Amino acid sequence: MGNCCCFLGAKVEIGSPGTSGNPSREVGLSSHNSSNAKTSQFFANKLGIEEVNSNGKILESPNLKEFTYLELKSATRNFRPDTVLGEGGFGRVFKGWIDEKNYGPSRPSSGMVVAVKRLDAESLQGVKEWQSEVNFLGRLSHPNLVRLLGYCCEDKEFLLVYEFVQRRSLENHLFRRGSAQPLSWDIRIKIAIGAARGLAFLHTSEKQVIYRDFKAANILLDGDYNAKISDFGLAKNGPLDGDSHVTTRVMGTYGYAAPEYVSTGHLYIKSDVYGFGVVLLEMLTGLKAIDTNRPAGQHNLMEWTKPLLSSRRKLTAIMDPKLEGVFSEKGALQAAQLVLRCLEADPRKRPSMQEVLEILEEVAAMKDRPKETRTGNNQPGRQKGHQRSPIHRQYGTGARAY
Repeated sequence: MGNCCCFLGAKVEIGSPGTSGNPSREVGLSSHNSSNAKTSQFFANKLGIEEVNSNGKILESPNLKEFTYLELKSATRNFRPDTVLGEGGFGRVFKGWIDEKNYGPSRPSSGMVVAVKRLDAESLQGVKEWQSEVNFLGRLSHPNLVRLLGYCCEDKEFLLVYEFVQRRSLENHLFRRGSAQPLSWDIRIKIAIGAARGLAFLHTSEKQVIYRDFKAANILLDGDYNAKISDFGLAKNGPLDGDSHVTTRVMGTYGYAAPEYVSTGHLYIKSDVYGFGVVLLEMLTGLKAIDTNRPAGQHNLMEWTKPLLSSRRKLTAIMDPKLEGVFSEKGALQAAQLVLRCLEADPRKRPSMQEVLEILEEVAAMKDRPKETRTGNNQPGRQKGHQRSPIHRQYGTGARAY
């Protein structure tokens, strides 16, 4: 365990192909040895702030349990293949069980379910992502952020322990054929509002946090479809001393990264807003941001649909057919107009996440519904004239499930 703290205290410079793992929950460093006290002090100095509001807080120092490798090996039944929840660039995520009171290993029938992310031994970048997760999620507490419970760092084993989030990722619900119940309009807006709250919290803290990898795969859903942002491996502290941006190595996921960041390496708070707009567009259409299986001219969802988002008629034609026409037409149009604002090329013209949140709350209050379907339509609730288009065929996805 002694060689762990050198990683915790090192400068965080992260970057990865954007296929890292997911899951999480709040916690703190246990004082198993004197080095932990130094580590806690490092965290307090690194993000030296404390902010509390009605929805979340930033702790003065991390509150994480330090697990042993043997404890997590036991909790996951020796990392059995049938406990795998998903896999990404970081490594595999396993389902485990721990005692709710002392966090020790527990039997599946009596313990608390957790998600254990284990670093692939070959992933050097994964160590940096592991470090970033501990640095940020170890101190951030908010209902719309996945909660990190603890970590393990022994020899070459790096693991993270999160709360288990029952319904897995938004990506899973939107794009995986037959694997999840289709999301209703109200549930989609609820998820968008929750994710917006999480990002707004990160952006409005005293030391702003730029999430940098906002996408459907990183939004987890609990049993009530509350959104929880996960995977902080690419998170960065925001600009200081009045600067508008930070300059950093370009990392993230193609299709979701803001154009100014991709072209210059300049990362703005509102670079996250662009990614949010992409995900909101995916939620409206049920289509992935980038899909080369679509016809020519439609591979890039943003470029293809932008001219259609200002027209109610054209928007209706590209709405996700899994909604079966049951959505607020006014709300969908307002959400589409919000997408256009989020996707502005100039980051200064994009709304703040607080403004995004307020608009989405207005959308949620719109209760108009489309006309009744024609008699004989064999898909109840489908809007009149809303036919399933070839553009909405469901394509497979190679992304992780958690």
